[in-house]
Amino acid sequence: MHKLPRSFYARDTTEVARDLLGKYLVHVLDGVERVGRIIEAEAYLGAHDLAAHSSKGITARTKVMFGPPGFSYVYLIYGMHHCMNAVTENEGHGSAVLLRALEPVRNLEGKTSGPGLLCKAMGIDLRLNAHDLLSDDFYIADSGAEEPLTIVERPRIGVDYAGEWASRELRFYIKDNPWISRK
Repeated sequence: MHKLPRSFYARDTTEVARDLLGKYLVHVLDGVERVGRIIEAEAYLGAHDLAAHSSKGITARTKVMFGPPGFSYVYLIYGMHHCMNAVTENEGHGSAVLLRALEPVRNLEGKTSGPGLLCKAMGIDLRLNAHDLLSDDFYIADSGAEEPLTIVERPRIGVDYAGEWASRELRFYIKDNPWISRK
């Protein structure tokens, strides 16, 4: 596997979200390499996107979203579930891609269909917030062999509060993959 370069993340967020499908999320924890194939992701387009956390501006929580691309943005929802994003585009933009579901590949236990479940299975928590995705212990990689994918586009999940942004088709998943979080 080949670790994705920073230039992969320093592009249009929607393109990055689509291109992350089929790539591998790798987390080395206590000497064990956990690997899952990314099969579902959502694009959050920056401060103008009312569904994005960055729409509230730079805060202690969102600061990493406005930083350089290729870092993780990990946050806690409902006080109990972690969610992991990859920061995209140029510094100052406030955009990221939420990983929604993984197909288990190696050393994953439990469900991986949903952002909180995939973080639990991968051992991802707030200690990995602002972690460089070019590190040796937490990164996204490709296999070096591109396979053709049929990608489905749907509205994002759980953003009904975001007005016109709620219906935008910014959720992407691999068609017919049994590990997606919701059809």
